[in-house]
Amino acid sequence: MSRLEPDMFDELCPSSFLPVRMDHKWAPLVMRSLEEAPRRFGELRVALHRTSPKELTRALRTLERDGFVSRSTAGRTVTYELTPLGRSLLDPLKTFYQWTADHWDELLDARDPVEV
Repeated sequence: MSRLEPDMFDELCPSSFLPVRMDHKWAPLVMRSLEEAPRRFGELRVALHRTSPKELTRALRTLERDGFVSRSTAGRTVTYELTPLGRSLLDPLKTFYQWTADHWDELLDARDPVEV
């Protein structure tokens, strides 16, 4: 077996720069909510009602920072929209969604508490 190297995931390694941040579960759901059209914050809250406004704001800021979502303001109306880069990530996300659907029972079983 080969040794793991300390620079295996250096700062510029593609594995270290994955666009889908696994620590922010709402980001892919926000992207999916923006798939068909730009949305206002309140519209996103309807679809993502299980998250707090603070977490939704955090997800939107992260997606905006990473170039997947743009924010535009017209008067007092703020809308969020997928950028071309964000749109290019929709197909890979759909692949992950399908994989999850295909393995749903296995994933649920894996979450069951382990008996000792």
